[in-house]
Amino acid sequence: MNVHPFIEAEKTAGHNVKRACELLEVSRTAYYACRTGVPGPRAARDAELTERITTVHQQSRGTYGAPRIHAVLKREGAGCSRRRVARLMRQAGLAGRHRRRRHRTTIPDPQAVNRPDLVLRDFRPDPAAVDTRWCGDITYIATDEGWLYLATVIDIASRRVVGWATADHLRTELVADALTAACHTRRPTSPVIFHSDRGCQYTSRELEILAREFGIRLSVGRTGQCWDNALAESFFSTLKNELGDTRSWPSRAAAHTAIFEWIESWYNLHRLHSSLGYRSPADYETALAA
Repeated sequence: MNVHPFIEAEKTAGHNVKRACELLEVSRTAYYACRTGVPGPRAARDAELTERITTVHQQSRGTYGAPRIHAVLKREGAGCSRRRVARLMRQAGLAGRHRRRRHRTTIPDPQAVNRPDLVLRDFRPDPAAVDTRWCGDITYIATDEGWLYLATVIDIASRRVVGWATADHLRTELVADALTAACHTRRPTSPVIFHSDRGCQYTSRELEILAREFGIRLSVGRTGQCWDNALAESFFSTLKNELGDTRSWPSRAAAHTAIFEWIESWYNLHRLHSSLGYRSPADYETALAA
């Protein structure tokens, strides 16, 4: 609404500008900016911030909401509040992506050997515990050729994906390939706990033999308790949400390429984590090394 004619009418009726602005709930700065056609300092600053917010949102592939964008701006010295970022995002029609629930992909083996839970839902980042505790899980990606299954190994301390593998099947070979990739990439010098759910792939004899070769201690959560492997569950929610959970890739190869690019070029290197003080896994590990 153009408030300028209304305030001019109030002035003509003998009311001052201050009282007219109070009645119409408009700041005097906005009134004079409207009257002169020159935006005030706050409006100019909002325009500048909106431009920067839009850039950060695009760089995040349209995934960041107000908290992460505010963290980026704060790191750059922008000096604005999170509420202001949220307001400017609404005005610009920008929004982050929200997580969706996912379906289970692993089936427990009732005959499997009972293994302990060595993590006990403690998924807090620990600067002194990089490459001491990993967790993993399996999810699926829809393609026009059928499902593509993804197994991951995540370092609990830094949130970094240290190993992953894809396949068109759910055999133990899939999780074995992901764990092998993690061991070859990180080359841990001391025993590592590898935590998972009680899916038959993770409780298999084949994985037990492989883990023993690499000095890995296997840990499993309880059946049907998603919180016992919450970090892996959260990662898959983020991946599916940011890759586009509703789309179907034309082929398994196309989906594999998209996953590779998302994990290796975005998630590990640049995506900010609130649990890491709004740093990426790579930045977090670099800071620890320094």
